[in-house]
Amino acid sequence: MNRISHPVYFIGAGPGDPELITVKAQRILAQADAVLYAGSLVPRDILQWCRAEAETVDSASMTLDETHAFLRDRLQGGLLVARVHTGDPALYGAIREQIHLLQQEGLPYEIVPGITAAFAAAAKAGISYTLPERTQSLILTRAEGRTPVPEKEALSGLAAHGSAMAIYLSAAGAGAVQRQLLNGGYSLDTPVVIAYRVGWPEERILFLRLEEMAETAERENITRQALFLILPGQEEEPVFSRLYSPDFAHGYREAGSGSRDSGAENPEP
Repeated sequence: MNRISHPVYFIGAGPGDPELITVKAQRILAQADAVLYAGSLVPRDILQWCRAEAETVDSASMTLDETHAFLRDRLQGGLLVARVHTGDPALYGAIREQIHLLQQEGLPYEIVPGITAAFAAAAKAGISYTLPERTQSLILTRAEGRTPVPEKEALSGLAAHGSAMAIYLSAAGAGAVQRQLLNGGYSLDTPVVIAYRVGWPEERILFLRLEEMAETAERENITRQALFLILPGQEEEPVFSRLYSPDFAHGYREAGSGSRDSGAENPEP
């Protein structure tokens, strides 16, 4: 008899702060009978949303086959099962192979998105990746390490676009990252933020220039769990968005209907 009453929920827990989790994810954790979480990256504080009687297991030492057996067995036993990943599951979350195994056995699943570290880091640094007339694109990527990167996605090639960039999983190779970014065309004085363990108690947000990146990472002993935010245009005088300009008409406002210092707010189109 099929006792499956729920899908396996793949939950994005955000970067570390247990409050940076969606309402939906919090609700599922509060209802879950069994929770398998990536303990090397997901803090145990996330488990505060779980029931005291829920089974909670750290997957850090488990193989893919073992994690699959955990999810399958509990799901087939009629339990509500949550698989918790850091950040957003779609980005460096290794969920595809887990989903593939579930699909092979015809088992249901659902993905609950989360806040990825790049956006939490931007919020803590007080910056916007996109700037009018400066850069309108953001590249999320990583440097090559133990996990290969396609040649066409080498950092030097991506850097040639001159856009904002958030570089994951590359803290141990800060020197190589710096060289590739410079070779790709970023200037020595390009603003950089190193965001270390965003959302955790030991969080650090460091502001510097690209020429200082490798030296700063070494001095601060940052070798893991950090992002490099490459932020061209941040040092320049701001160009204001046309959206709020008094001479810019859109579906909610006629041109000339207000001024920037009028105190009135206009809805975005």
